[in-house]
Amino acid sequence: MPNARNIDDLTEIPGWETRQSGPTALRILVGRQLRRLRESREITREAAGYAIRGSHSKISRLECGRTSFKLRDVADLLTLYGVVEEAEREAVLSLTKQANAPGWWHEYREVVPDWFEDYLGLEQDAAMIRTYEVQYIPGLLQTEDYARAVITCGHQGCPPEAIERRLALRMRRRRILTRPMAPKLWVVLDEAALRRRVGDGPTMRGQLEHLKEMAKLPHVTIQVLPFSYCGHIGGVGPITMLRFAQAELDDVVYLEQIASAQYLTRASDVHPYQHLMDELGIHAQPSAVTPAIINKIIDEIDEEIDGTP
Repeated sequence: MPNARNIDDLTEIPGWETRQSGPTALRILVGRQLRRLRESREITREAAGYAIRGSHSKISRLECGRTSFKLRDVADLLTLYGVVEEAEREAVLSLTKQANAPGWWHEYREVVPDWFEDYLGLEQDAAMIRTYEVQYIPGLLQTEDYARAVITCGHQGCPPEAIERRLALRMRRRRILTRPMAPKLWVVLDEAALRRRVGDGPTMRGQLEHLKEMAKLPHVTIQVLPFSYCGHIGGVGPITMLRFAQAELDDVVYLEQIASAQYLTRASDVHPYQHLMDELGIHAQPSAVTPAIINKIIDEIDEEIDGTP
């Protein structure tokens, strides 16, 4: 039966392990599988939407993994697509249940914008995270004191308890770097991010010392793009690229804005950012000299703290 082969393909993806895949990755993978089944039967999105009492746009959201699944909807779609054998249906429905499981960040729902939820899930599932930061040290590498200063500055007027909840969320995110099978993290920092004072001198010094320690981890690479670099970056702000172990998951470019974010997945959209990140990695200082760069800035901070010229 052709549909059985398609369903088996879902668990034959290189790197696929449901124990290591969070709900966001599973949701995308289940959506991809539903799309393949629909297309193999040459059924339109409109017809599929009608079958589950929805619209073609709902089918599009489901197939892109942008929304959670109702088990009844998935069961009805499997019937429509000719998947009738119990074992085959249960394989997809079981993954659907896992995809609907709330992520740990739901504990912080009151301080997580809707547009940021998907990023938290993708970050947890990524096998490699590449990021370029212009203004601040990336969240995954921030100390508690530095993060509190950044959050306080960005949420002026917020109650202290809300600041602390956002801080707790950021500190929780850092755990992915010390867990088994941690993702590879490749950071290019503009020199301005190292020199921009956040908090007081001791806060900044502590942050820089922490960066040096994190750079010692075998799966963490930190490079500095010096002020002397005269290449054209085109006013680009922070960029994060996520790559996944599951071969069926496309690379994602995440571009955060003031009150929203863009998630780019089409190859034509992602490629220019891949090229830019490669260029930045080439022109940034080698990671081997990052500790020396950081030490120089720490010495300048120490002189300021001690009041010596």
